[in-house]
Amino acid sequence: MKILIVGASGTIGRAVAAELGQRHEVIAAGRKSGDVRLDMTDAASIRAAFGKVGRVDAVVSAAGEAKFAPLEQMQPADYDLGLRDKLMGQVSLVLIGRDSVADGGSFTLTSGVLDSDPIRAGSSASMVNGAINAFVMAAAIELPRGLRINAVSPGLLDESAGELAPFFRGFETVPASRVSLAYAKSVEGARTGQVFRVV
Repeated sequence: MKILIVGASGTIGRAVAAELGQRHEVIAAGRKSGDVRLDMTDAASIRAAFGKVGRVDAVVSAAGEAKFAPLEQMQPADYDLGLRDKLMGQVSLVLIGRDSVADGGSFTLTSGVLDSDPIRAGSSASMVNGAINAFVMAAAIELPRGLRINAVSPGLLDESAGELAPFFRGFETVPASRVSLAYAKSVEGARTGQVFRVV
C-alpha cells in the first residue's frame, strides 16, 4: 500500500511510520517536515499535498492540537484551536482527500482517551475527541467506493508521561509502539466506523 501519514514527525506518527513502513510505502507529511508539507488547517495546503502525492491507499492522521487550561479560564475563543486544528483539520483531510484515496482505501484519525476519561484543564480536548469519534461513526455509513474510516483513541503515552504525568494522575501509560498496532489494525484490516481504544 501507499500510505500518507500526517503528523509523521510526532511521537505517535513516528511509531506508526515504523510499524507500517515495514510492509508498505510510507509518505511522511507535516507542517514543517516530511516528504510533503501539509497544514491540516489550510484547505489549499491539503489539496496541494494530495496533488503532489497522487493516489494513495490510506491516509493516517496522527496530528492535531487543542488548548489545555482550567475551565474557569477558558473563553469561547480558547476552544477555536481544538475545533480548527484537531477536529476540522482531520475532517478536512477526509473531505478533501476522499477523491485521492483508492477504492476500498481508508482514513484513520486520532482522538484520545479524554473523550471518556476527562481530566482537569482538558475540556477542549475532551470535546474535540468526542466529536472526532462521532464523525468517524457517522462518516463510515456514507463514504463512497468502499472507503473505510476509523479512529484510534490512545491513552497517555510512555514517552509523554514525564511532562504530562501531573495532569494524568492514576492513568496507566502505553508505549507508542503498542498504539501503532491499532493504526495497523485500522489500515490493514476490514473494519470501519470503529474507535480503537489503546489504554
